[in-house]
Amino acid sequence: MTCTAFNLTTSPLLPSRPTRLRNPHPTLHPFCFTPKQKRCRFSPNATSLDLPLLPFTLTEVLVPSECKTLHLYEARYLALLEESLSKSKKFFVHFVLDPIVVDDSLEEASFAARNGCLVFIENVERLEVGALVCIRGIGRVKIIKFLQADPYLKGVVVPVQDTLPDNISRLNPKVMLVKEALCSLNSLEIKLKAPKEAPLQTQITNSLMWAEKELQVDCDEAFFPSSAEHVSFAALQPVSGSSQSELLKLQQEKLKAMELKDTMHRLDSSLQFVKDNISMVAAKLAIQSVEMK
Repeated sequence: MTCTAFNLTTSPLLPSRPTRLRNPHPTLHPFCFTPKQKRCRFSPNATSLDLPLLPFTLTEVLVPSECKTLHLYEARYLALLEESLSKSKKFFVHFVLDPIVVDDSLEEASFAARNGCLVFIENVERLEVGALVCIRGIGRVKIIKFLQADPYLKGVVVPVQDTLPDNISRLNPKVMLVKEALCSLNSLEIKLKAPKEAPLQTQITNSLMWAEKELQVDCDEAFFPSSAEHVSFAALQPVSGSSQSELLKLQQEKLKAMELKDTMHRLDSSLQFVKDNISMVAAKLAIQSVEMK
């Protein structure tokens, strides 16, 4: 499990007295997978980067290929943003703080740093108070060392990638099945009633189209997963109008997917998750049709 334990004073992203949590278990076109990455996982000799770190709770895990908008307004997080833009080539690390059970006599809370994801800043919109920052998950990382805590966290990270099979072509049929299922889900999702402010492009389409693109960012290629790995994560996006229980299930799937080190296994899990969502959306459409009569 990719995590690092450490002590941290109270963070605005967490309650002042952290709750004790159990560790979690822990237009689209045909796709042809062309491997461009080395078959590697984390090793002590892997390439490393010194980057700002932005912590979140277990309910806010970010997966590779996912797009997310943050509203940063505290001085320390705006300072993190400026360093990312000026010194870190628009990169920082989104990670999860998982409170761990320790001796109650200790004054400081202890946490495990899990589910690190290297993110790229796609857009920044300056506001009167703070900034809206659009980020994109690139690939999983492991935090191996903390360099500073003030004014924001900073640390050393190394890439975490799946171990690819010896015969990479075995992934192609499964990737195609996931893509076809995502296309079917997207076709159903756009028929659902959505709020006027909802984006015209679904998050599923956004993530899948990005996963298929050739990445044009300045960073060591060791931090970029294979296209097949990106597609396996692209399936883990919320569907319009999801209920709280459906969003909770999505978070559980994300946590499980982040811990997997086998692309085929994740593709299988993602395919089943998409099929379940297709059934769910089809049922909602049937109810919507009845209500419109």
